[in-house]
Amino acid sequence: MTILRGINAGVAFALELAMLVAFATWGYWVGEGVLIKWGLAIGLPLVAIVLWGLLFAPKAAKRLPIVAGALGSLGLFLLAAAALFVTNQTALAIVMATVAIINRMLVLIWKQW
Repeated sequence: MTILRGINAGVAFALELAMLVAFATWGYWVGEGVLIKWGLAIGLPLVAIVLWGLLFAPKAAKRLPIVAGALGSLGLFLLAAAALFVTNQTALAIVMATVAIINRMLVLIWKQW
């Protein structure tokens, strides 16, 4: 069981990275003009990083409790999946949403917060 929990933690980290890439992709995709495209592609992931660092990171000063944290992080992952869907990355969006739901369910079941 310890190995599965470790894998789930690794999947959670991969989801965090995928979320940043999805937000960057969406920002670049919706922006008009080079400066806006790059501003959004860099700015949106930075906003996500700050939000994650404040509320969801293991060493966050005001880390949310397990249920609120798991559901809030799931919300961010699903928002990232929606961003992929909007950018015509349907298969990636479905995979990300599915993996995120399973991962957050296991986080709650195994109390990996």
